[in-house]
Amino acid sequence: MNIPMVDLKSQYLKIKNEVDTKIANVIDNTEFINGTEVKLFKQELSEYLDVRHVIPCGNGTDALQIALMALGLQPGDEVISADFTFIATVETIALLKLTPVMVDVDPHTFCIDPDRIEAAITPKTKAIIPVHLFGQTADMDRIMEIAEKHNLFVIEDTAQAIGSDFTSSKGWTKKAGTIGHIGCTSFFPSKNLGCYGDGGAIFTNDDNLNEKISSIVNHGMKVRYYHDNIGVNSRLDTIQAAVLRVKLPLLDKYNAARRSAADYYDNAFKNCDKIITPKRFEKSTHTFHQYTLILKDVDRVGLQKHLSDKGIASAVYYPVALHNQKAFQEFKYDAGDFPVTDKLCETVLSLPMNTELDNDTLKYITENVLEFVAK
Repeated sequence: MNIPMVDLKSQYLKIKNEVDTKIANVIDNTEFINGTEVKLFKQELSEYLDVRHVIPCGNGTDALQIALMALGLQPGDEVISADFTFIATVETIALLKLTPVMVDVDPHTFCIDPDRIEAAITPKTKAIIPVHLFGQTADMDRIMEIAEKHNLFVIEDTAQAIGSDFTSSKGWTKKAGTIGHIGCTSFFPSKNLGCYGDGGAIFTNDDNLNEKISSIVNHGMKVRYYHDNIGVNSRLDTIQAAVLRVKLPLLDKYNAARRSAADYYDNAFKNCDKIITPKRFEKSTHTFHQYTLILKDVDRVGLQKHLSDKGIASAVYYPVALHNQKAFQEFKYDAGDFPVTDKLCETVLSLPMNTELDNDTLKYITENVLEFVAK
């Protein structure tokens, strides 16, 4: 057996003819930059998300940076985000000479803890970046209430949760990334909606922000060679848009397949007291970008070796908390402020999760996990 974390090859083979035709058409038409496929994808993603504006860009990290640039923040302004996430979320804050204020996460959902957000707000706080980690949304009811109370911007990092629905206690349902002032996503190949290279997008319902973001992604231009803003060069190329146009109509099906695999895992591990399966937040659907366990009194390194010997991939997302990274030592975080994150970094383990897992494969994975844990 050789079971990867993500099986892009098997997924591609099912859509090969359509993808290959789309790519060949782009090459035949030589519309490599801002071609028809980009324009159509922009429209179709806007319709899928039910958001007014979608601005494609080069990758998910660019999306976060551009979103922050569009808000007109000044060096030293504080931006609150989660400590337990991939570095890109916080890296972009520091890159723009803003001050990243990282806070702890909920021990069950792994998403940012709203209580910690409110406690971290100071007169310098200007924005919050909640990360919808592993496939489900943070508590956007609480986060938006806090943002409105303190007059803060909200940028949603939905790179791992595109297609997830958040149902508010107020009765409305919206897609992840469309609730705050700006949403950002990545189309990295392993994402639930992934292209075959780098890609990203920014979403907003605000016409003024759309105008500013659209300018920033293209060197600050609204009219060619007239630069109203300091911008960047960040474009989703036409070939990647063509791939995404094939995959977007399949996204709900892909996410359903991931949920089905997660259901199998949940059922297999439900009677094992050494494994805590992922909690599903009642206000959010879960798209299971990752299926992440918490291990109790289990040798994680030994389990990973056991699985590797059996041809089963596994991964630790994330082994080092952001507040412990050398890159952020200048900000002098109090290590005692992150007990949940520190514990998660020591105990989490992610198992293979993708659209192509069948029951035989899942049986093989779970039996091997349980075999080691039972020792």
